[in-house]
Amino acid sequence: MKRKLAAAIGIAGMMASIAACGGEGDSGGSDKGGADAKELTVWLTVDAQNNWPDLVKAADAAVQKKHPGVKINHEYYGWPDKNAKLDAVLATDKAPDVVEMGNTEMLGYMVKGAFAPVDPAKFDSSSAWLDGLKASVTYDGKTYGVPYYAGGRVANWRKDVAASVGVKTPPKTYDELTAALDKIQKKQGDKYNAWYQPTRDWYAAMSFVYDAGGAIAKEEGGQWKATLSSPQSVKGLTDFKNVVDSYMHGDKTKDESDRYIVYGQGKSAMIFAAAWEGATAEDPKNDKTGDLKGNLENFVMPGPSGKNMPVFLGGSDLAVPVKSDAQALAAEWINAFAGSSGQKGLMAKGNLPNNKTDLATLKNDPATAVPATAAESNWFVPMAPGWGQVEKAQILQTMLQSIGTGKKSVEEAAKEADAAIDKVINTK
Repeated sequence: MKRKLAAAIGIAGMMASIAACGGEGDSGGSDKGGADAKELTVWLTVDAQNNWPDLVKAADAAVQKKHPGVKINHEYYGWPDKNAKLDAVLATDKAPDVVEMGNTEMLGYMVKGAFAPVDPAKFDSSSAWLDGLKASVTYDGKTYGVPYYAGGRVANWRKDVAASVGVKTPPKTYDELTAALDKIQKKQGDKYNAWYQPTRDWYAAMSFVYDAGGAIAKEEGGQWKATLSSPQSVKGLTDFKNVVDSYMHGDKTKDESDRYIVYGQGKSAMIFAAAWEGATAEDPKNDKTGDLKGNLENFVMPGPSGKNMPVFLGGSDLAVPVKSDAQALAAEWINAFAGSSGQKGLMAKGNLPNNKTDLATLKNDPATAVPATAAESNWFVPMAPGWGQVEKAQILQTMLQSIGTGKKSVEEAAKEADAAIDKVINTK
């Protein structure tokens, strides 16, 4: 999920408190706050409050059954203001014991020592955590959180538009996809977006990079180096540019924030987007054509490599602030909430699970087979110390806009992006 990391984390107060607390024990195995703590404070976002409060109650009940008399307090926050509140409280002695984080928000906090390390062995299915989610809670060889749930990306197109050029089934290969889109583009004309792909959508663009064997950055000898100008990454960026050149005839300076709205206006035949965007486009509030309901179809995005396109996994993690006085109990609550039974409940609510074992079961259900299959191949951002500080979205978006508008060549734009990333990527 695309969530903005707060610029400041109350560093001075936080670092002083870390020194006082030690911060080296593993939650779930540490004695700090032990299992005999009498009170627990859990911060979650309103997603849990609004969509699966029964799962929260079940986790509470499981912990209280094992620890009679324990008081569990819950506070719920919206995504826009959560981090500002967390930053403020981390500089005090009133830190929560469990906090929900967007997985792209974890790194900056882990680098600064805000979260206690945890022992993965204490949590259900940790050996099968999805690769992208596992990466989001791992820094410098330690684990600082537990994946909660995931959200992936899929291709979605209009069955009626595809059928109008004789295509009755979703494409299985990239060649089949581009052949269908070429026919659609020719029939609809050069003002139509056979594939509405916003140029500045770095989540989609980086999927092409990883599909080609490239990466945003790689680690060697303890140092990170940007690799967008590598031959493999350039191949992926070129594949992305070909999509924008061939099928995207809208404003090439836009990002993906209103993609579902544009899709709902009937100005495109296909999107590659977060799984919720197709359903949101066909909502009567957004469907300006009146034809989208029941006429949109998800499918697994094929990549130019011949394999399924690697997708960015958004989602949430659960972490234990290092200042918590109930770290062991917090770990128990997290496992009760996001462990085996919790994952089944989250899947029933339409979420992707945090592990490969449960994900495999969703592939057997036609209703969930596409997002589950798509999520099997995934990537995540570099877990480099400076990545939480760099304006990564701006650097990548600037590069992509330069490529998409033809202002710069792929090679030139990629080299400039590498230079900008390298300036800060190893900075703590």
